[in-house]
Amino acid sequence: MTTDKQELPESAQMEDKVIVHGVDEEPIEPNRRLFESWKLKAVTALAILYSSFHLYTLNVAPLETWSFRIIHVCGALVLGYILFSGARFTDEDSVKRRHAWTTPVAGVLLLPALYALYQTFVMYGMVQAGTVRIDPAIETWHFGWPLLAATGLGIIVSWFHQRERSKFSFPDLVLIVASIATAVYFLVVYNTSMRMSTGTSFAPIGISFAAIAGTALIMELTRRLTGYALVIIALVFLAYVFAGPYLPGFLGYPGLSIQRFFSQVYTDAGVLGPTTAVSSTYIILFIIFAAFLQASKVGDYFVNFAFATAGRARGGPAKVSIFASGLMGMINGTSAGNVVSTGSLTIPLMKKVGYNRKTAGAVEAAASTGGQIMPPIMGAGAFIMAEITGIPYTEIAIAAIIPAILYFVSVYFMVDFEAARTGMRGMRKDELPEFRRLIKQIYLFIPIIILIYALFQGYSVIRAGTLATVSAAVVSWLSPNKMGFRAILRALDLASVMSIQIIVVCAAAGVIVGVISLTGVGARFSSLLLGVAEASQLLALIFAMLISILLGMGMPTTAAYAVAASVVAPGLVELGIQPLTAHFFVFYFAVVSAITPPVALASYAAAGISGANAMETSVASFKIGLAAFIVPFMFFYNSALLMDASFFEIARALVTATFGVYLLSGSVQAWIFNQGAAWYTRILLLVAALLMIEGGLYTDITGIAIAVVIFLLQKQRGRARPATQS
Repeated sequence: MTTDKQELPESAQMEDKVIVHGVDEEPIEPNRRLFESWKLKAVTALAILYSSFHLYTLNVAPLETWSFRIIHVCGALVLGYILFSGARFTDEDSVKRRHAWTTPVAGVLLLPALYALYQTFVMYGMVQAGTVRIDPAIETWHFGWPLLAATGLGIIVSWFHQRERSKFSFPDLVLIVASIATAVYFLVVYNTSMRMSTGTSFAPIGISFAAIAGTALIMELTRRLTGYALVIIALVFLAYVFAGPYLPGFLGYPGLSIQRFFSQVYTDAGVLGPTTAVSSTYIILFIIFAAFLQASKVGDYFVNFAFATAGRARGGPAKVSIFASGLMGMINGTSAGNVVSTGSLTIPLMKKVGYNRKTAGAVEAAASTGGQIMPPIMGAGAFIMAEITGIPYTEIAIAAIIPAILYFVSVYFMVDFEAARTGMRGMRKDELPEFRRLIKQIYLFIPIIILIYALFQGYSVIRAGTLATVSAAVVSWLSPNKMGFRAILRALDLASVMSIQIIVVCAAAGVIVGVISLTGVGARFSSLLLGVAEASQLLALIFAMLISILLGMGMPTTAAYAVAASVVAPGLVELGIQPLTAHFFVFYFAVVSAITPPVALASYAAAGISGANAMETSVASFKIGLAAFIVPFMFFYNSALLMDASFFEIARALVTATFGVYLLSGSVQAWIFNQGAAWYTRILLLVAALLMIEGGLYTDITGIAIAVVIFLLQKQRGRARPATQS
């Protein structure tokens, strides 16, 4: 990303003073390989084929559900192991010589992997010839153990295989073959009557072998793409499957054998369940939509539009960060991704106008996290919510409107009061794009408008997403960044690369969800929550909040919500809470775990850009996003916040809750009614804020009365200060 106008085409400079360029550029992860020449062309062709397969299957020729999901996960594994290394890159000859053994060892491991793959085709021939049940000896000795040996040892060898960034990895070739062998076996078995035996003692032993290998491959790629947090949590849950029978209290359960558990974990009870169902349909489709928008440089326009709109206000770049992150959140559903795309520009500019490094990073982290709850796309969590609850996606998007408004308004007030308290300025007019020029390109919002219109006209999410994607390509022809055939292929390539992480994360989350459903730990947690609620419902909600945040720490939002929805949400529903309210409660806290210390992914990403201490940035972003920790509790006391009331009640809830977060921001920032607030005023502000956000008639009246008292106190204090100074 750059702010240098000299890098823009001369025609673009003539059209407008564009200060943002490169928001839509694809970020390059540290462990991602950068191929050249024929290797680059081959990988690009494979990525284009992967995205095209999904578009064709979703819109033209649907596949059998499980088969489609198996191919979906397998394709992500293959692309992931091609593109992402398991070890650091190096150009040092001494390091490469020290680890030279990895290549010949990988060559040896390739033999059992290829043999296992060959056996899947042998088994396919047997099934085609009328074999009802495959010989267990073939599945065990000719398929199962060779596959496990190649997978397990291949993963270990890949940790030591250090080469140049442009080189392909032979240990990863072993893992690619193992991924294909696993998928082909499942395709063979699950398209016969043997599929009905999963979870019983009659299940083919090969399913368990393939499931163990598949789970290991998913976990290893998850580690490469997201770090250790999700992998460790998944391994803890997997350990619980076999340690559970020996645990005391509500954690204990009768137990499952290795064969019985793994014969079910790679079905729609686990890996192929709700999380992969969503990633293989809605998520991949909206990632393709986002890629088309990025290819037509809509991200650049969004951020420029935000600068033109909010740049001149006091603390301008911070308010631009809020506006831009909200807009980018509609096409980019990851907190850390949002930080990287918009924060690379807004954080340096925030520092330039007077924000310290910690605050600059915290504002961007808090604003980017809000992109996850911004309708209509809301990251991937909303699609998973629709899949789990059966509530139409449009209802979820409508219910999210007021919570999203309250979140962004709260962050806006926080940064505005910070700017007022420290006397910061906005940006000069000559530093900003001209609004009247940008408004002429307002048509770039048309794809998003078409998406919203199609959804509310009753089109399916897939049809609406496809129409929006096509419209993005058509609308680009009205702009300087026209999408020709090559640009469309580039967008399909970009979509596949962008989708790998979330597909693998959803698959890993599916393993955890499988453990929860198969062991019954979710139901036992629900009974525990009911026990706590007998003492205090508020205490039960706080307990549910802490569990949701704890499960989400260090995890992408999609996985965090999927796990928390399986563990916490059923317990809340058992308390008599409406499913939509319960799931929104869990979803909110899964989202804000990205700015909750000690493990706050969005805050860490922002600290890396701002140069501030990561933990200090996490604490500051937690403070700025404080409203997001309070508003979910109000869902239970005021359903109008989720659009479940009459028009008048919804309007009153919006107005009073907005005033409530205004008072809350004043309490946090020690600034209200254009002057600093004393400690007792801040306490009164907090009380008034909670009363206003709660939304009852009497609480609103009481909150307004306290606000009037605060106003009079501040007015009196303002008069007393000049008298004291004189």
